[in-house]
Amino acid sequence: MLAKITSCALLGLEGTLVQVEVDTSLGLPSLVIVGLPDAAVKESSERVRAAIKNSGLLFPRKRITVNLAPADIRKAGPAYDLPIAVGMLIASEQAWPQATEDALFVGELSLDGSVRHIPGVLPIAAVARQKGLARLFVPAADAPEASLVGELEVIPVRDLEQLAAHLQGLREIPPYQPQEDPISLPPPGYAADFADIKGQEHVKRALEVAAAGGHNVLMVGPPGAGKTLLARSVPSILPTMTLEEALEVTKVYSVAGLLPDDTPLVRHRPFRAPHHTISHAGLVGGGHWPRPGEISLAHRGVLFLDELPEFGNHILEGLRQPLEDGLVTIARATGTLTFPARFVLIAAMNPCPCGYYGDPVRECTCSLAAVTRYQKRISGPLLDRIDIHVSVPRVEVHKLTDDRRGEPSAAIRERVERARERQQRRFAGTPFTCNGEMGPAQVREVCRLDEAGQALVRAAMQQLQMSARAFHRTLKLARTIADLAGSERIETAHLAEAVQYRPRRTIS
Repeated sequence: MLAKITSCALLGLEGTLVQVEVDTSLGLPSLVIVGLPDAAVKESSERVRAAIKNSGLLFPRKRITVNLAPADIRKAGPAYDLPIAVGMLIASEQAWPQATEDALFVGELSLDGSVRHIPGVLPIAAVARQKGLARLFVPAADAPEASLVGELEVIPVRDLEQLAAHLQGLREIPPYQPQEDPISLPPPGYAADFADIKGQEHVKRALEVAAAGGHNVLMVGPPGAGKTLLARSVPSILPTMTLEEALEVTKVYSVAGLLPDDTPLVRHRPFRAPHHTISHAGLVGGGHWPRPGEISLAHRGVLFLDELPEFGNHILEGLRQPLEDGLVTIARATGTLTFPARFVLIAAMNPCPCGYYGDPVRECTCSLAAVTRYQKRISGPLLDRIDIHVSVPRVEVHKLTDDRRGEPSAAIRERVERARERQQRRFAGTPFTCNGEMGPAQVREVCRLDEAGQALVRAAMQQLQMSARAFHRTLKLARTIADLAGSERIETAHLAEAVQYRPRRTIS
């Protein structure tokens, strides 16, 4: 007998339907899985065999052929355990095929028949709704995540015995009903707050501008000046994610298998801080079967690179295209995948190997040649893509001992959100969400300067030897500063502040 069950394969962040065909025929008992399966899919034969037997069901002692169609798409992971088991039950007449119509099945089976969590449920639910399917059978632990996609009946499956009773019409599994709407819940608190940072008011201002317009920042200063604490406080001033942004981030974390069990929807903007020993595939994404890297896990959030010169040159140069395009494309012989990578880069570095070059208190022990070599580890093209270069000096003692708290992050976030609202109105109907994403055409349209501003920017380009890219980034930065000030026009003061965030000398 032939049974057909609908399942799903993930290609990057997108899903595609897979038809699981199970055929039983006379012959020596055997089980063969075809259709470009990987090792995890091939091993499902033993998991399915044990799960069926331990659930009190009969495993068919026949020649069994399982085909995963279409055969030219690779099938990876244990998510096909459940549809294969359901196909065997129908082929051996232990379940009725009518119960599987307009339904999609995914799930990993334990040897005792229980159904375990799988990654990527959110994009699977999205493709099920897109293809017009009415029901989605998922592990019970993944039902909250699947329910984020509306217009779809989510059936939480605890174990294979429960599912068999449902398919036989003996005991129906009720659809999942969320206890509370995760979208309406307030986001959790933040680990760091700007009110707890002593001094560094000019750096806080620079980070506020960066948060308001989605600009990249490089902080340079001696050890212990507060660069890491400042960077970790940036998520607390970023605007609250919209539903569309939250679903984008949740999809990335779901596919990567990093979505917490108690968090079906990511409501916090991500903050990723990889160590400088990370590999190129770990940062940008890749592998034999490409998976999202740290820059995609930082999508719509912050990517913090501490000790920037310690990262490998090949790794840092891999950031150039994502910083420009907001996505990363990974090409392999098996195909090409694209992952989102629209993040705010916050980088920090010491001015020299010992960290005290230019410090007024502690003497630097590095030679000028060592300082030059250290700074040249970061290429000019990468520095050119960083909008804000800011110095972070050591904090004076009287500021550290002052009991007064600084301005809280909540107050700064209100100004940032007002600036973002202006940008959203400006870019309505376009794919852009903030000033940092603008292209040259949009810069020409919304960043017009008066005569005084044009004279200032011409002088700045000549003195700072700014490239065309740096020129456009300076204008975008000035537009953000004007938005924070509530100004419709870019004034000379806004442009002057943007210019002073450019590096005084280029490192090449």
